[in-house]
Amino acid sequence: MKKVALNAAGLLVALFAAFPVYWMISTSLKPSREIFSATPQPVPAHPTLEHYREILTGNLIPGVSFVDFFVNSAIVAVSTVVLSGLVALLAATAVARFRFKLRTSFLIMLLVVQMIPLEALVIPLFLMIQRLGLYNTLPSLILTYLGFSLPFAVWMLRGFVAAVPKELEEAAAIDGASRAQTFRRVLFPLVAPGLVATSIFSFITAWNELIFALTFINDQGSYTLPVAMTFFFGRDDTNWGPVMAASTLFTLPVIIFFLLVQRRMVSGLVAGAVKG
Repeated sequence: MKKVALNAAGLLVALFAAFPVYWMISTSLKPSREIFSATPQPVPAHPTLEHYREILTGNLIPGVSFVDFFVNSAIVAVSTVVLSGLVALLAATAVARFRFKLRTSFLIMLLVVQMIPLEALVIPLFLMIQRLGLYNTLPSLILTYLGFSLPFAVWMLRGFVAAVPKELEEAAAIDGASRAQTFRRVLFPLVAPGLVATSIFSFITAWNELIFALTFINDQGSYTLPVAMTFFFGRDDTNWGPVMAASTLFTLPVIIFFLLVQRRMVSGLVAGAVKG
């Protein structure tokens, strides 16, 4: 009975978490008269794709389509993931494998940085971006998101690198492998699960962020999807059909990215690699 109760509780929590997603998808498939019906309809009586056609074929802003915003967000998110993974992996390897002055202070600073509210950094970062001449460009967002994701990525990857026995690298060196070959063929495959986990965090951070994208970008053609979503909400009304359709398309890349990399999210790949 205890196991049944736990399973039932887990099922209720899963349904509670999944219901908003289901309602979003369901609403995106309803015609406008069903969305604003006084009687809620969990299942669309007359499913339609008119809202998807409206956002994909029309221009949310004159001269700029939904696809343009999608491409901007993809460029920012993918660039952040690649740069964050590369820099964090090298930094985590240095912290885990080498001893140097202020190493402990560096690790403490990684934790301190994550405690600072992001809203407190908007003005100083805006001034820095202006002085660098990056205002109103996508690289300004890439650098900002890179700074937000690196502390978490370095801290997490440090644990994965430290868990890899040094004997594996020493054995590779004895077999004639160079330091670069040891890093590429021994260390990198074993820390890949941690790299995948940090990549998911970096991707979600860059894909969903709104405040800095709204502050650093003034050119409508360079807006990302979170900023573009605000144009669906008017002062007097909200066009809920296109909002839900756009939100569904907005969610798909995160789900697809997770499905593509989730096979690598397996812990314990190092277990049993060294005997004795």
